[in-house]
Order: sequence, then C-alpha cells, then structure tokens
Amino acid sequence: MTLPGWRDWAFSLKTFGAGMLALSLAFWIDLPKPYWALGTVYITSQVLAGATRSKALYRVLGTLLGAVVSVILVPTLATAPELLTLAIALWVAVCLYVSLLDRTPRSYLMMLAGYTAALIGFPSVGEPGAMFDTAVARAEEIALGILCASLVNTVLLPQSVAPVIAGRLDLWLRAARGWVVDILARPHGREDSQAKRLRLAADAVSFDALATPLRYDMSGAERSAEAMATLRQHMLMFLPIASAIADRLAALERAGALPARVRGLLDSMAAWLAAGTTEPTDAQRLKAEARALEPDLGGRPSWNDLVLASLLARLRDFIDLRQDARRLQRHLAEGTPVTETLAFRYTASARTIRHRDHGMALLSGIGVFLSVGLTGAIWIATGWPDGAGAPMMAAVGCSFFAAQDDPAPFIVSFANSAVVGALGAGAYLFAILPLATTFEMLTLALAPGLLLCGVFMAQPRTAPMAMGAAVNGSAMIALQGSYTGEFAAFTNSAVAVILGMWSAAIVTRLVRSVGAGGSARRLRAINRRSLAEAAQRRGAQNGLELAALMLDRVGLIAPRLAALPPDDAEWTADLLAEVRVGINIVELRRDRRRLSRPARAAVEALLADLAHHFESPAADPSPSLRDTLDRALDAVSGEGQQAAGRAALMGLVGIRRGLFPDAAPYRASPTIPSPEHAA
Repeated sequence: MTLPGWRDWAFSLKTFGAGMLALSLAFWIDLPKPYWALGTVYITSQVLAGATRSKALYRVLGTLLGAVVSVILVPTLATAPELLTLAIALWVAVCLYVSLLDRTPRSYLMMLAGYTAALIGFPSVGEPGAMFDTAVARAEEIALGILCASLVNTVLLPQSVAPVIAGRLDLWLRAARGWVVDILARPHGREDSQAKRLRLAADAVSFDALATPLRYDMSGAERSAEAMATLRQHMLMFLPIASAIADRLAALERAGALPARVRGLLDSMAAWLAAGTTEPTDAQRLKAEARALEPDLGGRPSWNDLVLASLLARLRDFIDLRQDARRLQRHLAEGTPVTETLAFRYTASARTIRHRDHGMALLSGIGVFLSVGLTGAIWIATGWPDGAGAPMMAAVGCSFFAAQDDPAPFIVSFANSAVVGALGAGAYLFAILPLATTFEMLTLALAPGLLLCGVFMAQPRTAPMAMGAAVNGSAMIALQGSYTGEFAAFTNSAVAVILGMWSAAIVTRLVRSVGAGGSARRLRAINRRSLAEAAQRRGAQNGLELAALMLDRVGLIAPRLAALPPDDAEWTADLLAEVRVGINIVELRRDRRRLSRPARAAVEALLADLAHHFESPAADPSPSLRDTLDRALDAVSGEGQQAAGRAALMGLVGIRRGLFPDAAPYRASPTIPSPEHAA
C-alpha cells in the first residue's frame, strides 16, 4: 500500500460529500431509512468518474427490478416463510448466474436485482401488507445514493480514465515492442520468455476494466471508445503472430536455412520498430520487401520453403497490426473516433467476443442459493429478532465476490470489515451521536470515520475492507430522523450481519472455491474443447473469432499462473501455440472446399484426427497424428500456386509447427501422386 496522495483525499472528500448530500435529501424527503442512501454512495463510488457513471444506470435498473420481484414474492409467500426463503434464494441464484456471464457493467443490473430482493424482502416478512411502500422506499433510498454519487463524481474534480489508459498503453506497447525486437534480433537477442508473453496477454485483457469507463468519461475522450475496443483486440492478436514469427525463425535457424536477404529484412524491421515511426511509406516498403522474398511454392516445395513462406506472411500481418496499433493509440491520445480503414481488418469483427464461464456461474448460483437457504433456515428456526440480516448479507457477500476464483477469503475479509464497522457504529451510536442534535453536528461527527474509509477505498488493496466498514457501519448505526439507540437491536443486527457473511464464506469454500490453479487448468481445457469443435466444423466460423475467444481465455489464465508451482506449469508453454493452431484449423477448414478431391480428403482426415486429439485428456499429440498431418502436406503440396492451395499449405505448416515444434522436418513422401492425377 502506498501513502495516500492528494487524489486519494480528494476522492474521500467527494465521496463523503456525496454521502452527506444523499443523507440530507433522504432526511428532507422523510424516507424511512436514510442510511441506505448513505451506504449506497459508498458502494457505488469509484475513483474514476466514468466507472461510477458506467454502473449507475444499471444499478438503478437492477434496484427497481429487485423491488418489483420483492413486491411480488413477499405478500404471496409471507405466510410460508420457508417457501419465501427458497424463492428469494432461487431468484438471487438465477440473477447471479446471469450476471456472471457478462464481464461489463451490464452485469450489475442482474446482480443488484438479485440481492436487492433479499435486502427488501427478508426484513418485510413481518409486515407483508406494507411491502409495496417498503419496496418503493428502499428503491428511492438506493437510487438517491446512486444519483448523488454519480452527480458529485461528475461535477467535482472528475478523474478521467484517459490518462490512466494512455500511461498503461504506452507501457504495454513498449514491452511488446521490446519483445518483438528481441525476436527479430535472433540469434543475438535475449531469450524469448513464455512468462513475458503471458504477462502481455493478462495486461491486454485487463484493459477491459478501463474500456467501459472510457465510454462514460464525459471529458471528450469517450469519442475514442471504439478505438480502444479495436486496439484491445489488436493487442491480443500481437501475441500469436509474434509467437509464430519467433517459432518460424527458430526452425529456420536450426536448419541453417534463413536467407541473408530475409535476415536483412528482419534487421530493417527491428530498426523500424525501435525508431517508432508511423509513416505509411515505411510500412508499405517493408511489406513489399517481404512479398518479394516469398519462395515459389510450385511443384513440391521443401519444408524450409514452406516455413519461410509462413514466416514472411506473419511478418506482413505484424506490420499491419503495428501500424493500426499506432493509429489507434493516436486516436486515444486525441480523443477522436476512428474514420480510416484499418489494415488488419479481421480484428474489428471480433472485438466484442468474450469468454463466458457457464460452469463457474452455475456453481456461484448454487453457492448463493445454499448460503441464503441455510441462514434463512437458522433465522426461521430460532425466531431470531433482526435475524433477517443473516440471509440478506449472505446474498450480498456471495454476489459481491462471485467473480473471484476463491471468493471465500474475500467474503471473510468483508465479514471482518463488518466487525470493524460494528465497533465503530457502537462507539458512534452510544457515545457520540446522542450529543449530535443537528445535521451539521451529525456531519462533523461522521466525518473522521467516513473520511478515513474513503481514503482507504482509493487504495486497491484496502478498498474492499474500507468499503465494507463504511457500508456496514452506516447500516448498523441506522441513522434516522431521530435518535433510536437500542443496544439489543444493535447487537442482534450486528451478529446477524457477521453470521450471514461467515456462513456465506463457509458454504462458498465447500461448494464454489476452485483456486487459481484449478481455474487456469479448466480454462485451458475449455480452449482445447474449442479446438476440437473447430476441427469438427462446429463453433467459431472465423479463425479470428476463435483466436479472440481463446486469447481472452489465455489472458484470464495468465494472472492465475503465479499460484502454480514452477514444475506444475509446464503446460503453459503450449497456450499460444494452441491459439495459433486454432486459427489455422478454422482457415484450413474454410479453404479445403477449393482443393482437389484427394487433397480435400486428406485434409478431412486430418481434421478428424485433430478433433480426436483435442477431445482426449492427453496433452501430447501422437505420432499417428503427425503422420496424418504429413500425408495432408503431401496431398496439398502440388497445389501451392493456387490461392486456396497456398493458404491450405500455410495452415498445415502452422498446425505442424504448433503441435510438433521439436519433430524432424517434414519430408515429402516419394509416392506422392503427380499433380495431373490430383483432380
């Protein structure tokens, strides 16, 4: 944790001001529980103004939907509290499942719809006749807090996300440029590092958290939001393309088959990258030079010629990507929309493709259902006054941290923050607030605790604890129009809140926690399933769509690898190779229709074997798969002068290098039929 700076204090002051504005308006409107408005401000406020605004609308809509559901459920099932508990638990579970399938602020709509029904429904069981008025009041209090937080963050010193994006983007592009320069400088460059590749993937995926706030920035920078979406996908596509360049270079160098003119092209590209120039003429010159060096693939080309042709094709792709990235970076810096046609056009169609983890979403839904059901059963069985807080907070705790690999430690931390909030609330409720007879005195009394929470909310490591202390503390104080300090009610409420969250942590640990290593392996297994579907002519119909989906998962895997022991992470070396194989499979599947009948049959046989390989648990491909692959190369090698044949050959080279990087070079079979018999 770093020492708080002036921006941290400014955020804390703004949040406190928004909280006091919401509280004063709630008092003025005479809402029954004004402290809900105050707590909502601290739940909603984010350091970046765009992040607060991006979630505001979805939070309001989610609150309204949750209120409507509670109005329907509570009066209908109030006489059967067991059924009501199950119904609310099921609603929260379904909402959480749906919300976890969306990694944008839209997910807040369904998440809030779920736990808002619990927040409104459970305390209203004793008065079902007043359910409509209660739901309206809760919706008003929560919406008031959301609107006040958004207003203050917009008007007072709004912190734009644009400088944050610009700084992180510059660092990412610098690291990627250094990696590629090292690749091009082989054999004199530094050793290529798998950790470096995966770190770049994780950092590229993390830009998602900044791209959405950019759309709501309201500083003019939001005009470049489309540029950010496209650039994020370009950044991910850098990885398999640069990885393929490194692979082809290594193969040619081992064979002593890298021509001097190609070496000269690589040196020119390295100098071009280091210079940082974006002149289109330089890029076009390099692409033309690469095209002029392409070997003739007529007849039956040698393996070295095939690898060289693949290298030059990837170099041209990289030049296009690099030019686009610099253009898009300029649009972001200037806050302008993209108007020109990009060179690497595939990416634009795949920029919204994201991985949806139905399995973990389902487990999260089951976890919250059991947590709410268990705490609701304890409340009903014991007839516990104020025990409704237990299932309420179980729903909140499970929902808040469901996106984590192991939510249990985060829920426990949130529970501990509730303990801190309870101690602070007790001191305020029974020692300080009895002396506060005006709103001004109340504001002065609350300032030290809430300002301190706000400062720690600005620090990523302490934000959950600080937010939990502020929200739970304000809820336990239960600020209303007049002082109502009752020790028994306060104690019951505090114990219920803490019990609810601890129960959620225990159930989550038993049902839902998988750990970072388990998540990484599961995501890799899902990628292999996608490869099997691609080989079976199912799934993504475009190689870039499949790559976008697989790369998104690689980016999610990368930050989890730190949890794996070094000797247990050997399989990570295949991650980007599998992405390259996936692109080649889909493109080969598309091009096979334009091949001759024998070549098409050989490719079909290869696709069937590839599907079988990726469906099997064994990670290492079998020698028989390599034989099938070589037979496909034999069958297609005579068609290299046709566009479809050349594309198919490039796909076969990519698959062979991806699956068998250490195998002996491909050698044509002496029994290949002559081209005139291939029709």
